[in-house]
Amino acid sequence: MILTIKPLTPEIADDYFDFFDNRAFSDRKGAFCYCTWFHLDCSIEEHYKQGQDTMRNQAAKYIVDGELNGYLAFADGVSVGFCNADDKNNYKRIKTETCSNNNEPQRIKSIVCFTIAPDFRGNGIAYALLLKVIDDAKAEGYFAVESYPQLHDNHNPFDYAGPLQLYKKAGFIKVTEQNKIIIMRKELK
Repeated sequence: MILTIKPLTPEIADDYFDFFDNRAFSDRKGAFCYCTWFHLDCSIEEHYKQGQDTMRNQAAKYIVDGELNGYLAFADGVSVGFCNADDKNNYKRIKTETCSNNNEPQRIKSIVCFTIAPDFRGNGIAYALLLKVIDDAKAEGYFAVESYPQLHDNHNPFDYAGPLQLYKKAGFIKVTEQNKIIIMRKELK
């Protein structure tokens, strides 16, 4: 498998939608968030009730406007994974969902979601995406990269933040924990 990772831009939006329409949630009926949860205000439930087309159109608008950022992973030219990563201040829901301050004095890149196609999970794609986020954040002058994994008593197939071990492997440290959400951070030197 040849893995390629590209930043999400309007030029590859068709690959993004191909991934979310056909592979991202092929094991979960009715899942169609298009990785927009942290970009929407608390009215996401209303958007979701309006259906998949509404969520897809909202994601398309965010991509064109540069509000939905992250990285798309390709295996042999086919989109198989996505990591939603952006400046922490660009997420509307980050403070309410993570109990975190999104007005930090230093620039922080936040990772809020990983989505890997079921047939490609366990192949290191999320880790490769994570390393790309770290490398680019460092090059862009960010102070740190932050993530928000959740603690679960059992396996949770909707663990969109990624497992705690993924971040530990990349050198993240625990900053705080609240309501079963751990804020993990890797300072960039």
